[in-house]
Amino acid sequence: MPSLRDIKKRISSVKNTQKITKAMKMVAAGKLRRAQAAILAARPYAQKMDDVLASLARRAESQAHPLLAIRPPKRVEVVLITSDRGQAGAFNANVIRRAQRFIAENTAAYEKIELSTLGRKGRDYARRRQLAMRKDYPGIFDGLTFDRADSIAKELIAHYVDASLDQVFLLYNEFVSALSQRVNLVQLLPIVPQQPQEGAPPASDYIYEPSEAAVLDALLPRHLAMQLWRAMLESQAGEFGARMAAMDAASKNAGKLIGSYTLEYNRARQAYITKELMEIVSGAEALK
Repeated sequence: MPSLRDIKKRISSVKNTQKITKAMKMVAAGKLRRAQAAILAARPYAQKMDDVLASLARRAESQAHPLLAIRPPKRVEVVLITSDRGQAGAFNANVIRRAQRFIAENTAAYEKIELSTLGRKGRDYARRRQLAMRKDYPGIFDGLTFDRADSIAKELIAHYVDASLDQVFLLYNEFVSALSQRVNLVQLLPIVPQQPQEGAPPASDYIYEPSEAAVLDALLPRHLAMQLWRAMLESQAGEFGARMAAMDAASKNAGKLIGSYTLEYNRARQAYITKELMEIVSGAEALK
């Protein structure tokens, strides 16, 4: 049975840990508010651009723009977005598990599957498993800006246009709420035409100014950059929400552990006092 001193040390250690987890929860909650405001502001524009571009792609010929060209997929890339830091529950494990499943299910279908990683956790996973990696983008979430998403999108476009890649997928955690994230796997390239819903009225045609090629050349790269930017914001907000929930659960577990150790300490102290009293009584009886 541990001594009273050992139990007190355990209680003190758990209390110190609880202070840390509570502080981390407060920091994550503050960052979550800003990240949530950013993603809520970006979503409407990204969703509308996605709808418009998918509709344009349905009307345009595949030869109208290189990003609409569909070819037999042989070389595929998955842009994996994770966080740089842990202590966020199953946030990174869920998206990494989805990447593992995608690779396992499609290894026979494609000649080559490689990863591009945004976030240290995804990079470390790919290196441990010795997976094919095209590029890692370190420190992408340190001062996240649209320019970074735009530069990555331009790089992906260049590889797709020169036929180094036949398909590009984006894998990330979508922010649902502070307690929930949803793993999303979406195809970035080529841009797939949106199929009209059953019973929907026939869509009217567009008049392009100055020309169809010029409009597509201006919109398609920005569309890809916006979708990547949105995914990065979604992942960042989801990370802060997951960390806040994880630290809240850790603080509650620490409280339960402190209660358990306190009860053990009181029982041990009572047993020690009872033992002392019994020794005193036994000594007094022996002197009679």
